[in-house]
Amino acid sequence: MHILAVRRLQEEEQQLRTSSLPAIPNPFPELCSPTSSPVHSHGSLPQCQPSGKYIVKVFSEDGTGKVVEIPADMTARDLCQLLVYKSHCVDDNSWTLVEHHPLLGLDRCLEDHELVVQVQALMSSEGKFLFRKNYAKYEFFRNPLVSPTNFFPEQMVAWCQETNGSIPPSQLLQKFLNSSGCPEIQGFLYLKDVGRKSWKKLYVFLRRSGLYFSIKGMSKEPRHLQLLADLEDSNIFTVITGKKLHNAPTDFEFCIKPNKVRSDFKELRMMCAEDEQSRTCWMTAFRLLKYGILLYQNYKIPQQRKTLLSHFSTPMRSVSENSLVAMDFSGRIGRVIDNPVEAQSAALEEGHAWRVSVECIMIHRTQLWFHGRITREESHKMIIQQGQVDGLFLLRDSQSNPKAFVLTMCHHQKIKHFQILPCEEDGQIFFSLDDGSTKFSDLIQLVEFYQLNRGVLPCKLKHPCTVVAL
Repeated sequence: MHILAVRRLQEEEQQLRTSSLPAIPNPFPELCSPTSSPVHSHGSLPQCQPSGKYIVKVFSEDGTGKVVEIPADMTARDLCQLLVYKSHCVDDNSWTLVEHHPLLGLDRCLEDHELVVQVQALMSSEGKFLFRKNYAKYEFFRNPLVSPTNFFPEQMVAWCQETNGSIPPSQLLQKFLNSSGCPEIQGFLYLKDVGRKSWKKLYVFLRRSGLYFSIKGMSKEPRHLQLLADLEDSNIFTVITGKKLHNAPTDFEFCIKPNKVRSDFKELRMMCAEDEQSRTCWMTAFRLLKYGILLYQNYKIPQQRKTLLSHFSTPMRSVSENSLVAMDFSGRIGRVIDNPVEAQSAALEEGHAWRVSVECIMIHRTQLWFHGRITREESHKMIIQQGQVDGLFLLRDSQSNPKAFVLTMCHHQKIKHFQILPCEEDGQIFFSLDDGSTKFSDLIQLVEFYQLNRGVLPCKLKHPCTVVAL
């Protein structure tokens, strides 16, 4: 309803603006004919319905799909909000639309401002949209005093090297968002030879004008630089099948794909980094150099909306709630519990009794963070796809011990596994991941504890890996 209301206001504003302009004759009518117009014709877009709507199909991680009818000016963020509403899931501003090419093995998160219809018009027939979470999409902006230095090591930023690494993180962020100048990212990358299976290690430079590599060592002289890709006419993708499909030297492959309707392997610029941090650095810098301040505005819009809505989201207690009292029905007749301590004790006892009553149906299996009998490799894939930020986690059944479970989590872009073992005490089963030092009656209690306390883990549990069926 909010999206429709905004669109209606925009249409009325546009009509008012056009109606107030004087009628000026067109001095070049031949340029406005459909045959000679340089603008994309309607034939380059997906088939439009009579009502001006376009058909888009979006898939979830489990393979289920949903067909939605959208207007031509719907952005990726608008479509994500629509899918959140239709799927009845929590909108925590981490849902994203992914452009997926299974034959090429490529994934890319759409930027919030991108028009879905335009992106779909440039996708090949095998390409499709996925609806998934990505907690790392705006991680670069979340803590400007720390994040820029985490994303960009000093040896990869030419500006930091020129000043001996004395640039504050906040200034580095401002430099990236400055339209007049931007830090140059530099470093060694493995580049795949076009049309061949071989890879070469070359020194690469990323500037606002494009991506270059040096044909003579680490030289920056213009005569030694060759253009690899133009930022304006390309997008950067994560390669998800690099070692199998391209015989990549490392697992940290990415590529730059031109914005064409049909792109084959020969047009892809395949690259490999030495580690995950380097790959994240190159891909984040590409987005920052291409979109600049627009990327920061995309990050701030949901934050501002959350601030505005917070004035109206304060829960109000009704008269009936204020008149509620604690009752004890353990005897023949009910009685009002006047003592607050006794009332709190009764509430805790009732909650424990409820947990015991549902223990037989294993209530943890209803939680979004529990993914059942998935393999170690599948859990790795889910963590990688949803951002590899600190505290990203999921729980699954153990493959080696049928009575145990495994906590899979991410810390410093590394995926770690902790086995949760059952232990018996006074005839009752508890769960623990620190050899019984801290015991919990169920997995929900365990997760809630480690969301508040680090304990034996490298960091607190923050972001649950979530899969939603559309």
